Amino acid sequence: MGPLSARLLIQRGRPKSDRLGKIRSLDLSGLKLHSEHLDPKLLSRLKQLQELDLSNNQLESLPANLGLSHLRILRCANNQLGDVTTFCQFPQLEELSLEGNPFLTVNDNLKVSFLLPKLRKVNGKDASSTSSQVENLNRELTSRVTAHWEKFMASLSPEEKAEKAQSDFVRSAVRDVRYGPESLSEFTQWRVQMISEELVASGGTQVHEANILERLPKATVTQESRASPVALKRPDDVPLNLSPKKRVCTSPLAHVEGSPVASDGGQPALKLEPLHFLQCHSKNNSPQDLETQLWACAFEPAWEEGHAGATSQTVATCGGEAVCVIDCQTGIVLHKYKTPGEEFFSVAWTSLTVVTQAGHKKRWSVLAAAGLRGQVRLLHVRAGFCCGVIRAHKRAIATLCFSPTHETHLFTASYDKRIILWDIGVPNHDYEFQASQLLTLDTTSTPLRVCPVASCPDAYLLAGCEGGCCCWDVRLDQPQKRRVCEVEFVFSEGSEVSGRRVDGLAFVNEDVVASKGNSLGTICLWSWSQTWVGRGSQSTVAVVVLARLQWSPTELAYFSLSTCPGQRVDLRCQAHLDAAASTASSPAGPHADP
Repeated sequence: MGPLSARLLIQRGRPKSDRLGKIRSLDLSGLKLHSEHLDPKLLSRLKQLQELDLSNNQLESLPANLGLSHLRILRCANNQLGDVTTFCQFPQLEELSLEGNPFLTVNDNLKVSFLLPKLRKVNGKDASSTSSQVENLNRELTSRVTAHWEKFMASLSPEEKAEKAQSDFVRSAVRDVRYGPESLSEFTQWRVQMISEELVASGGTQVHEANILERLPKATVTQESRASPVALKRPDDVPLNLSPKKRVCTSPLAHVEGSPVASDGGQPALKLEPLHFLQCHSKNNSPQDLETQLWACAFEPAWEEGHAGATSQTVATCGGEAVCVIDCQTGIVLHKYKTPGEEFFSVAWTSLTVVTQAGHKKRWSVLAAAGLRGQVRLLHVRAGFCCGVIRAHKRAIATLCFSPTHETHLFTASYDKRIILWDIGVPNHDYEFQASQLLTLDTTSTPLRVCPVASCPDAYLLAGCEGGCCCWDVRLDQPQKRRVCEVEFVFSEGSEVSGRRVDGLAFVNEDVVASKGNSLGTICLWSWSQTWVGRGSQSTVAVVVLARLQWSPTELAYFSLSTCPGQRVDLRCQAHLDAAASTASSPAGPHADP
C-alpha cells in the first residue's frame, strides 16, 4: 500500500461526501499501512472526523500531528505499535482499541489512561479502574518528587541552586525516586521525569498534579469497587478475620526427624500475616463465590543476565476459567485471561526471542496454561492475548513444565496417562506458534507433577503419579519416540508402599529431591545421585533417604510442594481447604474429567 489519497479517504469515509471535511467515520483497516503512509497534511483535512479504524495494519507508531482533535473513537488493533505517547493529540478520545499489539505493555495502558482524560473504554472494557490506579500512582509520585526536590535543593549552596537545579535535578529524580512494582517502572519513571521537569520550570513553586479526579467518570457503586480484581490491604490495627468457609489449617512447624525440639515436645508456632487478600478468580469477580478453586501458581523467572534461577515479583495463578498475572508487591492484577468453559489446572513460564517484521529482536515472556479441555494456551503476557493453542491431549492436563535448558520444550502430563514433550517453536511474524511433538511417555497411573532431573535435565524426567514416583529417559538422540517408565522409586525397603500417590515433587538442589504424598505426614528428602548409582538393572528402586520432614497427616491431596533451590522447602495449599475436602474423596481427585 502506498501513501493515502483523498480519493481513497472519500471512498472509505462515512457519510458519503465529495468533501473530506464532511466525513465523520473512516475505515482504513486491513490496508497494510505503515506509519509513513499516514500523511498529516492530508488527514488534517478531516475536520469533523470522530471515528477512525486503523486495525490490521503494520503501524509502529502514529505521527504526532495528525490534526484530528475531534476524534472520539480510535481502533488500532493488530498492529506493531510500540509507543502510545502521541495519542495525547486526541484529547476528546472516549474509546480506544489496542488489542493484538504485542509490544505494548501494562505501562502503555497506564500512559494511555493518563494522556486521555475523557477515555471511557479500552479494548471494549471500562477504563475507570485503570484511571483510579493512575490517580493513586500519580499522587504518590508527585509527593515523592516534591520531597526529593526539597532534599536536593537543601544540599546546594545559593550559587549552585541556579546553576544546577535545571541540569541535575531531573536526572537525579529519575534515578532515585522509586514507587510501585518493578513491572510498572517504565510508567513511573516516565511520570517522574514529567513531574520533575514541571517542578524545575516553575522554580519549585508548584507542581501541576494531573487533575485526574475531575476527568474520571464518577465512581460506581461500592459493590462494583469491591468486585474489582485488585487486592485489599488489611490495616495493621484491624484484627484478622477469615470467613468461616475459608478456614486456616494449622499444624506444627515442620521439623527434621531427630532434630532438637522444645522442652514441651513442640516448637514455636509459625505466624504469618497475609499482605493482600485476592479473589481474582471468582465468577464475575463476586466476593460471594467460594466455589471456584485456585489450582496452581508460578512466579515469573527473572530473565535478565546474571539472574539465573531467580524469580521476579510477578506471579501467575490459575483457577476456574481464568489465568491471572499479579504483582505481589502491590496486589495489582496486571492481566486476566479468560476462556469460558475451561478450568485451568496448571501454568508454566518461558521466555522467547522473536524477530519483528521490521527485523528487531524482542524478548517475550510466554505463559503456558492448561486444564480440563486438554489444550495448552500460550499467552503473550505483556500484550495480554493468546497467541497459540496446542491440542495436546484428549483428557484433562494435570500439570505443565518447561525444560530448564530448552526454552521452547514443554512437558504436558494428562489424565490420559501420558506425558508428552513438545517443541512449541518460536512465533512467526504473525505471532503464531507451530508446535511439534517430540516424545510420548506412557505412565501406569495419572501423572500429577513432572520435574526434569536437575543435574541432567536433557536426559531424565521424574514424575509424581497417583501410583508412585517414576523416571523416564528423555534423551532426544534415542530412536524410540514412545517410551515406558524406566525406573519406579519407592520410599522404604518394602515394596508394599509402591503405589502410593506422590503429589509433590521438586529438586532442592542438583541432587536433593523433595517428594510428598498426602497420607504419610512426611516430606521425604532423598538423594538422586546415590539412588541412581545403586539401581543397577532394577526397575523398582528404593530411594536413599536423607531426611524426613514432619508435617500434618491429612487425607487432602494436591498440596503443591515447591522449593527455593539450596535454601528451604515450602508447602502451599492452592485450593480452599473446604472445597478440596469435598473433592478429595473422589477416586480421581479434584482434577478429574467429567
